Amino acid sequence: MALPFPSVVRYGLTCLLAAGLAGAAVPPSAAAQGASDKPAAAEIPLPDAPDASLSPECRVPGSKLYTLAKLRGVKKALKEHRSVHVLSIGSTSGGLGAAANYPVKLETALEQSFPDVTVDVESRGVSGEIAYGAAERLRNMVAEIEPDLVVWQVGSNDALARVDVEAFAASLADTVDWIKSHGIDIVLVDPQYTASLAKDDYYNDFVRAIQKVAAERQVPLVLRFEAMRYLAGASKGTLPMSGFRLADLGYRCMAEHVTRAITVSLLQPDVTGTPAPSPAPQSAANAAPGSGSK
Repeated sequence: MALPFPSVVRYGLTCLLAAGLAGAAVPPSAAAQGASDKPAAAEIPLPDAPDASLSPECRVPGSKLYTLAKLRGVKKALKEHRSVHVLSIGSTSGGLGAAANYPVKLETALEQSFPDVTVDVESRGVSGEIAYGAAERLRNMVAEIEPDLVVWQVGSNDALARVDVEAFAASLADTVDWIKSHGIDIVLVDPQYTASLAKDDYYNDFVRAIQKVAAERQVPLVLRFEAMRYLAGASKGTLPMSGFRLADLGYRCMAEHVTRAITVSLLQPDVTGTPAPSPAPQSAANAAPGSGSK
């Protein structure tokens, strides 16, 4: 399925590739400041405006879609004009039905975003796997695949299995550190949303724990919980969205959402010091961590 990535996004990534990805990317505010007479490179929408680069049914504001961080491994692969190898893990990557199509759609979406670059997505998800089990397998998978990027959808199974939240967060943080220590980028994807799970304080704690690890380890995070909650709310006033319909939509949109987070993270400037600001994540229950993820 062709995914709608507008010309401004393609222009921005083409410029990055043509320039060898040297120096800082054009900041999204450059056009507004009159810093360049060229079109803005992959201009990032206002945080509360639905992202028009996504399919109409998948459009979510940036503030409810991602938090950003640098992706040095992917940028290095693009600079060297070689294939980008992506390892997709998490239960979604090993699911059935609509979930089974997610890795294929992710590969298609990424190749559409990176002109003239081959993207290989290797799916190694295991249905029902918790974070600790994935961490144990990761070492062998990384040695075998040698990915530039790991996309890890994490937290849902741990929450449903009632794994200790602190033990989960510690295992996740250790695994992220291990992946980064090998020069590999990682993008986290937090748990899926349903109206019933949104009322579960224990489940919400996992969403917050993942946000905290992503912020502390400075890795991009796809706010799947918030994005699906937004899409569920946006459907009100049209047709009521059942849990099944919302899950199906979440699977169909996730490839676009992950691709958008990767694309915009690649446009983060390569400067030292304070990281570029990201849209502030909305916590699962609008509460601080510790007040109390497919």
